[in-house]
Amino acid sequence: MRLHEKISDHALSLRDPHKGMLLGIRELAPEITARAAEIEAARRLPPDLVERLKSIGIFRMFVPRSHGGLELDLPAGLEVMKALTRLDGSIGWIAIVAGVGGLFAAASRPELYQCIYQNGPDVAICGSSQPAGTAERVADGYRITGRWPFASGCTHADWIGGFCVVTDNGKPVPGPHGKPQVRAVLLPARDWHIEDTWHAAGLKGTGSHHVTLREAMVPDIHIFDLEAAPRLSGPLYQTLRQWLPLLHGAFSAGMAEGVVDDLLALAHTGRQQLYAATPLRESEIFQFGLGRISADLRAAQAFHEVQVASHWRRALAGTLNDEDLMTEGARSAVWLATTCVGIADACFALAGSSAVYDSSPLQRRLRDLHVGAQHAHAQQRQYVDVGKLALRRSAERDG
Repeated sequence: MRLHEKISDHALSLRDPHKGMLLGIRELAPEITARAAEIEAARRLPPDLVERLKSIGIFRMFVPRSHGGLELDLPAGLEVMKALTRLDGSIGWIAIVAGVGGLFAAASRPELYQCIYQNGPDVAICGSSQPAGTAERVADGYRITGRWPFASGCTHADWIGGFCVVTDNGKPVPGPHGKPQVRAVLLPARDWHIEDTWHAAGLKGTGSHHVTLREAMVPDIHIFDLEAAPRLSGPLYQTLRQWLPLLHGAFSAGMAEGVVDDLLALAHTGRQQLYAATPLRESEIFQFGLGRISADLRAAQAFHEVQVASHWRRALAGTLNDEDLMTEGARSAVWLATTCVGIADACFALAGSSAVYDSSPLQRRLRDLHVGAQHAHAQQRQYVDVGKLALRRSAERDG
């Protein structure tokens, strides 16, 4: 790249951080593609690649400008996540975790928040959403014990969080609606123990190990309620729960775009399958299958775009914290996961026997999408709540 182009690109990054991030991702794309096997084998992102992502702004994209962050609009942040996911599933997943981490920390106490970002906005925060720990109330804080799964990105994290059931004398403390009270704990990564457990079918490079705490004495400052009133102003920080299904939808859509890219690249090599009369790209069977896949992909892209736009309008209006909207987001996440897994399956089948080798990106996409679809936000059981909402709205409309 010429000097004047570098200067121009730097100016663009300062003027429009979102476009600057997308430009940085395009520049990094060849290296990401070339290192896919290395990332899988290591079961984590290489430290130098984490630093490259940090320089692009991945860890600061949802940090407020008041603390040196970019404070991107949610649609812009999701576009960044999709661009990385389109290149590599594990890197895309880590980018999503980076965004979630910034939003998760925004719910913490002001004193803790200042501590997290005291040295700048490029802080890697990860954790587990399962309430797999207990927080026993003691005189000067809490005694935390637990073992949390799926802590994606823990190998390069600066801070790690988890959810705990609050207990008193060993018994759960009742919270709203009679359910046990749940609180988040957020501590420096050095305070956690990482168990090497991430031997998985897909998303191998995410380093999603178990993390543990054993009888850790934790001051009050490190414990907070994720459902409490927002501590930061702005549409991004009203609630984290509403954003999570949309972030998972960005992963599914980005992966589907990537797997279609990989199939097209294979077709353009001129490959001709055994017993086939013509090369892939000239085969009407292949063209028919690709046509159906492209229609499914466009439907997935459009559904995600519409859902994101709807949520963002509500965020700008200050009406995001709505259970019905949570159900709508879940509907999109589940449908997108199912549809995009179907796209990957169809691409894998069309590619033929060459797709079975470890060297093929298609088999990696297939595994990554199937593993992503196992996430709680993509589970089909959530269609129950979607159906209940449809029935209630129909009754209200007819009544």
